[in-house]
Amino acid sequence: MDIIIDFAFVIFSYLLGSIPTGVIISKYFFNVDIQKIGSGNIGATNVARTLGKKVGILTLIGDALKGIVPIILIRLYEPYPLNQPLIFFCSLSAFFGHLFPIYLKFKGGKGVATALGIFLMLFPFQTLLTAFVFFIIVYFSRYVSLGSISSAIVMPILVSFRAQNAYQIAMTIIICLFIVIKHKDNIHRLLEGKENKLRF
Repeated sequence: MDIIIDFAFVIFSYLLGSIPTGVIISKYFFNVDIQKIGSGNIGATNVARTLGKKVGILTLIGDALKGIVPIILIRLYEPYPLNQPLIFFCSLSAFFGHLFPIYLKFKGGKGVATALGIFLMLFPFQTLLTAFVFFIIVYFSRYVSLGSISSAIVMPILVSFRAQNAYQIAMTIIICLFIVIKHKDNIHRLLEGKENKLRF
């Protein structure tokens, strides 16, 4: 019975992670297909650039909640001791749901906001430090992508110092590795000096 419940948690996490927050907000409130404007990405950065900062923040919150909710539900279902393998698989399922959403033919975002939600729940102190790194880099470079890539490199290092088990380290490395991979086009544009800068 426990295996069935755990499996249901994992499936739920993936389906929740697959919900395209940016697409829903842009289509039903602005009658715009976010996949066809700007960079075509469904994440908060493209939404903010095309529809405004407030809408971008709303998208960021929605995508972050996809990583937060499964962990909250697991903690409510099994408060102590925490089921680390279940948290591992549910966190990855929510994250990969955002990257490869079943509702959008597996063409999703880059996972930064959903990863933020996961990390806030599991590693709040390390997440705040990484967020500081992100904002410093974005402020001086004006490249959101560079801030995201740098944060994905820093986060596993910080987690490795305070991780409670191998599941936490492995999950962080996997998530951050895929964030960097999903930014491959941004990396090419950064090297060529063609990446879009953030306007304050």
